Amino acid sequence: MREHRVQTIPRTAVMASLALFGLSACVKVQAPDKPIEINLNVNIKQEVVIRLEKDVRDLIKNNPAVF
Repeated sequence: MREHRVQTIPRTAVMASLALFGLSACVKVQAPDKPIEINLNVNIKQEVVIRLEKDVRDLIKNNPAVF
């Protein structure tokens, strides 16, 4: 019985390693064809609006007759 079990363990290990080797060939690591695009328009627009409001306040404060 023990001889049979000793022979089964290496066979099982070989079969498991072959199965894992076969599964590892299915995984591909590849760079994307197109570059990654990050759209930051929202934050940029908000900063521009805040700066315009500050500029308008300063303009009105310095030239009250214009408006």
